[in-house]
Amino acid sequence: MNVLERVQAPTPKFFKVLRSVGIIVATIGGVILTAPIALPAALISVGGYLTVAGGVISAISQITVDDKKVDKDAEGVNDE
Repeated sequence: MNVLERVQAPTPKFFKVLRSVGIIVATIGGVILTAPIALPAALISVGGYLTVAGGVISAISQITVDDKKVDKDAEGVNDE
């Protein structure tokens, strides 16, 4: 199974929720980084870490595959 097939395959419910949480965390980090006011350097660093962590969580969650659904789909395709 290549990366494109993994991205298009069904994702388990837990990882769908985790993907959404990752997107929210990345968004919060992006808002902190692009704030139009002067912020302390530590807060800017935290914003960068949040953005990276959220992106990684979302990416990993997206390529996680529900093997049971993939196996059922594969069996249905082979029967045709």
